[in-house]
Amino acid sequence: MCRRYSISAGLEEVNSYFGISRVMYYYKSRYNISPMQSVPVVVQEGGERALDEYRWGLVPYWGKDAVNADLITVDQNPTYRRAVDTRRCIIPCNGLYYWRTVGKRSYAVRTVVGNNEIFGMAGLYETWRDARGVEMRTCTVIMTEANEAIREFDARMPAILSEESMEKWLDPELKGVRALQPLLGTYRGSMRIYPVTPLIADDSHDHQQCIEEMDLKQAWVKSV
Repeated sequence: MCRRYSISAGLEEVNSYFGISRVMYYYKSRYNISPMQSVPVVVQEGGERALDEYRWGLVPYWGKDAVNADLITVDQNPTYRRAVDTRRCIIPCNGLYYWRTVGKRSYAVRTVVGNNEIFGMAGLYETWRDARGVEMRTCTVIMTEANEAIREFDARMPAILSEESMEKWLDPELKGVRALQPLLGTYRGSMRIYPVTPLIADDSHDHQQCIEEMDLKQAWVKSV
């Protein structure tokens, strides 16, 4: 599962990479994003791409894990089936966090594409209203089979979209699992993994130190 990631890129870089026309909230770099926090999301509105803010984690829960989802599983759920065709989004990212276990100890690592490059994860979003009528906008990351780098940590990984796939993923004319599934192939490009501070386990720890490479002697955090 993808439970923690970063988008430590400036607004100008995000806008350029994703072709953003409108920014709908006060964007800032995020170094340690965890479930139930607000995250930047790219949506298609009126033929333009907008950068907005949604909460990571669908509600009410449609399964065991509302922050990650498989496209086919969502499509088979009557409550969420419409999201597959009408509420697709892209979630900007430039690093995934995992815990590497060696013997009886484990330490935090960050996995990046190429030279810390920005990329887009396929996502879905929903809008809910609570009992008081307060609107809550939520999103989930679409998962696919893990590549060789991620397989050490999990059998699934976020579906990383190519530039062409991003265009199609946001195309409202493209509908149905059969048409969308080919866009969600396993990422086969180069990835680098390096140790980071164990403080990423703290949701309030969200600054530059989270993405800095750490001396392995200091990265050890716990026994398993």
